[in-house]
Amino acid sequence: MIFPSSYNLNKDQENNQLNVADLIAPAALKIEPGFFQLERKYGRTLFVFNYPRFLNIGWLTPLITLDREMNISLFIYPVETELILKKLRKKVAEIKSQMQMEEEKGKVRSPVLETALEDIEKIRDQLVRGVERLFKLGLYVTFYAESLKELEEIETEIRSLLETKMIYVKPATFQQEQGLVTSLPLGEDQLYVPHNFTTGPLSTLFPFVSVDLTDNKGVLYGINRHNNSLILFDRFSLENANMVVFGKSGGGKSYAIKLETLRSLMLGTDVIIIDLEKEYKYLAETVGGSFIDISLRSPHHINPFDLPIPQPDEDPASVLRSNIAVLTGLLKIMLGDLTPEEEAIIDKALIETYASRGITPLSDFTKVTPPTMKDLYTVLRNIKGAESLGVRLERYVFGTYAGFVNQPTNVSLDKNLVVFSLRDLEEELRPVAMYMILHYLWNIVKSKRKKRLAVVDEAWWIMKHKEGAEFMLSIAKRARKYWLGLTTITQDIPDFLGSPYGLPILANSSLQLLMKQSPTAIDLVAKTFNLTQEEKYMLLECNVGEGLFFAGLKHAAIKVVASYTEDQIITSDPAQLAEIEKAKKELAQEEKQKENNEFTHY
Repeated sequence: MIFPSSYNLNKDQENNQLNVADLIAPAALKIEPGFFQLERKYGRTLFVFNYPRFLNIGWLTPLITLDREMNISLFIYPVETELILKKLRKKVAEIKSQMQMEEEKGKVRSPVLETALEDIEKIRDQLVRGVERLFKLGLYVTFYAESLKELEEIETEIRSLLETKMIYVKPATFQQEQGLVTSLPLGEDQLYVPHNFTTGPLSTLFPFVSVDLTDNKGVLYGINRHNNSLILFDRFSLENANMVVFGKSGGGKSYAIKLETLRSLMLGTDVIIIDLEKEYKYLAETVGGSFIDISLRSPHHINPFDLPIPQPDEDPASVLRSNIAVLTGLLKIMLGDLTPEEEAIIDKALIETYASRGITPLSDFTKVTPPTMKDLYTVLRNIKGAESLGVRLERYVFGTYAGFVNQPTNVSLDKNLVVFSLRDLEEELRPVAMYMILHYLWNIVKSKRKKRLAVVDEAWWIMKHKEGAEFMLSIAKRARKYWLGLTTITQDIPDFLGSPYGLPILANSSLQLLMKQSPTAIDLVAKTFNLTQEEKYMLLECNVGEGLFFAGLKHAAIKVVASYTEDQIITSDPAQLAEIEKAKKELAQEEKQKENNEFTHY
């Protein structure tokens, strides 16, 4: 049947006056036995005809959050208790009579009848006591698609989703018109396919069930925007403690991580941060941590040839080979792409460089001074065919970058918070520095097991290089064994996820925090995290400090909230920072004036 827009004309329409219903109505509605068509949209109504004996809380949530265009209608009819008690008494008598007849015939006991009798008696007791009430429930789902093929696919998806919970649906064949009206917000149940439910089972389909991410211990990450509960979580309680943070510049990524850092320090967790913009300097100074400036003019140095102390269960030869492999990756970033022949030469040169300082697979690493980049340069100059490699390495030994990687290590990780700042380092050297710091950190982590967090801000810098991405993935995979949680922060999401190692790092991170996203990256983020349309819009329009927090299989909308004192320590707002600097200068001037007054008085 096809109903044009003039169908069911009312008195106003007869007088050529348009009313609201006529304005919002579709141009035509076509009804078929198994579907209906609203202009170019196809639709179908399903009804639930069978439920299992037990229902879990929130079983309707997966259907509600399904990223499909649909209407879900719930019709709940209260039933008079006295009326239903009479029917239940009659039903009990019928079941007992049937059980007695089967017993007289010598048949074995019937579990089905016994279970039915037990359920009815339980319901009768609860109804009499007023603990429960009886209701009739009608549940209907109307969904829409662009084509009949897509309509079939969506029905299959809905069926699969519900049948895993032993809930079965049917299409309202030859009643699609009634199904459409039933699913509209008119309060008319024209299908009327109800099932009996008591209060308890009926409450399980309450549609607004939010995820609870409150634990008995851990760090307060923020407020659950769904129900205002606390998102209190211990990341070390998951299968791994790694975390990935995505968001556009100014979305609150650094603010959230600084807040986590501050609260983790209170719980005795050490934190090491690679900072590209000196955002963590004030935090480090406030909590008495170390702030290490890495630049060409900095007095702080890290020697990439340092070796970790072998553990009792480790083979020194394996430790040395592993370190040589890591150094090969560093040299690839420093020197550019290497041919297979050059890689072989580098491998041989590194072995000879360590041997020149008496470091062999059988030596005691703790009593030997490691070589430097200059020693490797000397070895390369004496190997036939390595002249080109020696020339390319010269600027790191004698040239502009000589003071960067050619010095013994003079930093340590003895403080609870250590921040490595790369702001004043040339952009070309940032991937090299990040690789060296991660290598140094990894050696310390393997030498002594302690609860630690490693934060890599703007990780896309190191992810631009295959060797750096491989090393990051290696740490992400092995961090759990050494009680380490790796936090990867990036605003260049397409580059990060476009890397062959981006998704594996994400897969090895049990925690994910998505902050405000840019329109250019939202589709990729939505596809990667399987977000609904509503979640996509939320990430595009949310305020600073708001986003989605994923912990394992659970996720919830989060708002990062700090106390006034915390905010003064971790803020990145230029206006607030200017106020803080002004207050510090005024305080310093007051103290100086006070000292001058005391001296004058004396």
